Amino acid sequence: MSIEIKITSNIRNELLSRNEVAFTATYDGATPARADIGAKIAVMQNVPIENLILSPLRGRFGTKTVIGVARIYDSPEVLKATEREYLITRGQPKATEEG
Repeated sequence: MSIEIKITSNIRNELLSRNEVAFTATYDGATPARADIGAKIAVMQNVPIENLILSPLRGRFGTKTVIGVARIYDSPEVLKATEREYLITRGQPKATEEG
């Protein structure tokens, strides 16, 4: 599967110590996972994946396009202090239960 990401805007928010990056992702095949989109944006922006939150992501029915916003913080500590807990855990892989 290939994902092509086009950055549509990159705005600095000094008050919250982050960049707000709007993007459009086009893809082949199945809809890509949030982690795949986030990893690709982190590489494009040359930042650690731990400093990035994707929200919101919107796919359009009948198209192979996702429109979204990535919030890239200066550090993981600032991210944890600013973002809501469910958004932080949303992009992480699910823990497997050991039994």
